[in-house]
Amino acid sequence: MNKNRIPIYILAAFVFLGLADVRAWAASYPESWDMDWSKTDFSKTSIDLSEIFSGGPAKDGIPSIDQPSFLPVSEIDDLGPQEPVIALHVNGEARAYPLRIMMWHEIVNDSIGGVPVTVTYCPLCNSSIVFERQLDGVILDFGTTGKLRNSDLVMYDRQTESWWQQFLGEAIVGSMTGKTLKVIPSRLESFERFMKRAPYGKVLIPGAPNMRHYGANPYVGYDSRDVPYGFFRGELPEGIDAMVRVIVVNGEAWSLPLLSKAGVINAGGGLEISWQVGQNSALDSNVIANGRDVGNIVVRQRQGDQWRDVAHDITFAFVFNAFHPGGVIHQ
Repeated sequence: MNKNRIPIYILAAFVFLGLADVRAWAASYPESWDMDWSKTDFSKTSIDLSEIFSGGPAKDGIPSIDQPSFLPVSEIDDLGPQEPVIALHVNGEARAYPLRIMMWHEIVNDSIGGVPVTVTYCPLCNSSIVFERQLDGVILDFGTTGKLRNSDLVMYDRQTESWWQQFLGEAIVGSMTGKTLKVIPSRLESFERFMKRAPYGKVLIPGAPNMRHYGANPYVGYDSRDVPYGFFRGELPEGIDAMVRVIVVNGEAWSLPLLSKAGVINAGGGLEISWQVGQNSALDSNVIANGRDVGNIVVRQRQGDQWRDVAHDITFAFVFNAFHPGGVIHQ
């Protein structure tokens, strides 16, 4: 199989619209957006609206999970031991959100340990980030716009229908423009590691198991490509392959090849980034449980005699470069 081949349903979006038409459509606001986004205040934006265009699905075409269901880890029998999950620990509660589910929904609106959260995953960026969704005293509910910027998920809140950049947690269009969500530390780790750390934990399950091909990867071979899909129109990074995984902490990045070779990197200020084998790539094989091993990453910082998890993101070099142009990638 050609590793640079675009999945048929993504290709169909380009065929239907035509890449040139997509660009023209993106620049044609407000006429093409008013029907679905009558509540969005397009007079307020922190970006050039021509940077946003359709990824194919319509508004909420990728449905968020708003009433998540969970089972204890002891009752889960359909997850491979090395399958990736977004692991979240808040106020004594532990939950895992498998990428086999997140792949098809991208957003889960939840509450854990008394904290309202939104758990997000953008497959095109391999970016899994958890946000606190209470902002200025209001609990926000998030959905998918069906749009992308720099190949990254553009979310919206249902209260104001402002648009938010998932990678930054920042509102970029609408009345909330300039507001930023608080990131909650989480780990992208194998299911077996989550079970060992949280034998009392719970795992997200599909509300309708037959709704999607859960466990399948619709982006076969994506993270082995030379370049991202044509949704990305920005500058590619120099000195590093576009699709190399990088670990982003506080606007700085370390390449996965560097980390996997070192095992542990002490990044200064008590910050430690470590890597161990044993996690499937969700963006490799057509079955996630068969994906190649990309390892588990932990980012912690020492505070006195204790360690605490630090918020971070595991994404691709082209994504980091797009949102942090000129930013440092250690490799």
